[in-house]
Amino acid sequence: MTTTSPQTPAQPSYWNQAGGQAWVDLQGLMDGLNQPIADAVIEAGFPGKGGCVLDIGCGAGTTTLDMARRLGPAGASVGVDVSAPLLDAARAAAQAQGVANAQFLEGDAQTFDLGTAAYDAAISRFGVMFFADFDQAFANLRRALKPGGKLAFVCWRSPADNPLAGAPADAAAPYLPPMPQPDLNAPGRWAFADPERVRGILARTGWRDIEIAPLDVDTPIALPDLMTLSLRMGPLGARLQQADEATQAKVLAAMTDRLRACEVDGKVAMTAACWLVTARA
Repeated sequence: MTTTSPQTPAQPSYWNQAGGQAWVDLQGLMDGLNQPIADAVIEAGFPGKGGCVLDIGCGAGTTTLDMARRLGPAGASVGVDVSAPLLDAARAAAQAQGVANAQFLEGDAQTFDLGTAAYDAAISRFGVMFFADFDQAFANLRRALKPGGKLAFVCWRSPADNPLAGAPADAAAPYLPPMPQPDLNAPGRWAFADPERVRGILARTGWRDIEIAPLDVDTPIALPDLMTLSLRMGPLGARLQQADEATQAKVLAAMTDRLRACEVDGKVAMTAACWLVTARA
């Protein structure tokens, strides 16, 4: 998932620099891990052959391309994201795979002119929790859909439902300066953990037929890959770089021990605990 809108002015810079490049470098790993989730959101949002679909926070374009293939050559799949490096990767993938009915736009879906009644559906895989103003964003998305058009997105449930998400940072905590506790109501990964909050945002911004269902997907991952993701895709890696070599060694050992305890048949047995949200414009 990449962000579609800044939580702070630094967010676009992050996704156009270190964050975006890290995602490009790790795209194969991320796409493999998230493919069952992408499949679920595409199935939920598919409007039928020949339809026109908007992919919010499309990142490197995997969900956009998958939807384009399902729509067929008469359809159109349009991805929007704030990250130029990720969009460059998406366009290159579309060309390499010969997917001519996919298009990619650089912009913040909260404020970007997406047109009026231009799309049959809008989808997102982990791309809607980062808007600075959720009401403004979902009102803008609703305007972009035709009457009756479907919204389908996946967002994370709570940290308690995803205990391994915090395991690397918890293992590292005794060796690093304390971090402030995150505001779970602020834009970010866990912003939509409360389904009633999501329901309220959608209802206020004109959506109907709102359904929010749990989606639990097994995402087993090799320990070295999980270590790589933990150190490159979040704040832990940046904090670790500021530590001395002895501290870094202790942190890496603690993280490895913590995650190895969760290995089953050579893979860390993770489950992505999400919400699958659908609604109609």
